[in-house]
Amino acid sequence: MFRASLTSIARAGRVALAAIALLGLAAIAVPDETLAQGTNPTAQAVTEEQLLQALQPGGEIAGRVSIPDQKATGLIKPGGQDWRAFHQGTMFWVTIVALVGMLAIVVAFYAVRGKITIDSGLSGLKILRFNAFERFVHWLTAGSFLVLALTGINLVLGRFVLIPLFGPEAFATVTQLGKYAHNYLAWPFMAGLVFMLLVWIKDNIPDRTDVAWLKAGGGLLKKGVHPEAKKFNAGQKGIFWSVIVGGAALSVTGVLLLFPYLAGGYADWQLVQMIHGVVAAILVAVMVGHIYIGSVGMQGAFDAMGSGEVDYNWAREHHSLWAEEARRKQGAQGGASGGARPSPQPAE
Repeated sequence: MFRASLTSIARAGRVALAAIALLGLAAIAVPDETLAQGTNPTAQAVTEEQLLQALQPGGEIAGRVSIPDQKATGLIKPGGQDWRAFHQGTMFWVTIVALVGMLAIVVAFYAVRGKITIDSGLSGLKILRFNAFERFVHWLTAGSFLVLALTGINLVLGRFVLIPLFGPEAFATVTQLGKYAHNYLAWPFMAGLVFMLLVWIKDNIPDRTDVAWLKAGGGLLKKGVHPEAKKFNAGQKGIFWSVIVGGAALSVTGVLLLFPYLAGGYADWQLVQMIHGVVAAILVAVMVGHIYIGSVGMQGAFDAMGSGEVDYNWAREHHSLWAEEARRKQGAQGGASGGARPSPQPAE
């Protein structure tokens, strides 16, 4: 009787196991609706042909996501290798050539020409060249651009220069802080561009005076040569339009890099980054020359954006047409500084 009971229990256990097995088979045969919709990463096998297609130009190895943004499916993009080669190769050398090339030009110019002095000497009479708002606009744009330039150069050259000197940890910290500065100071730079355009565009329209100025080399190549110029000479107009056009290109591409969903796909982002980098390198080189001639390269030039007032003889030698007009206006308003007007020596 006891043996019969054991036999009954064993039979019941086998029946229960069979029932469980059947339920499992049913679950496999009729998968959950969610799994059928593709959230299971193993629901579909990837064929060799698909992998080969993904390795073609413009292709990508993609996964599956449950979020609306389908761009997030990208895992590996072979085309990104071309961008990396450009960033670490071509962009590196474009930046080096632009910076070192302009520095070499500046050093050579100073060695041959020296500091450009006021031939007729200081007159002691000051005339207003830029008011407070104009100087604010200049320094707003220049100050933000300087930080943008340094942090941008670090992104291109820092890995090869700073890591060997200070190590990867210091480089990572500096670069992270630089990234924040780059992103946030872009906005005052763009505001400065708008102000510059509104304030100075009327004085930066090219005219025939600029042609004669260029033919004479701006008086920069030979001592005693002072071609006529208005408030801005041809060289300064070139700087102005370089900043406006180059700055606009940097602003548009920079905003697209900050908000990449506005730019399209990955290939578009890479193209935008390439344009941003090349334009930035060229504009930084132009600014190196501008900083030189506006500071140590020319006597009296820094006063224009420092105090806002320049010596009358400096103005007459470099901006003769504007100097006479400004002297008449300020004389009529009693705005000239420096006491009684001296008799400055004529510019040669």
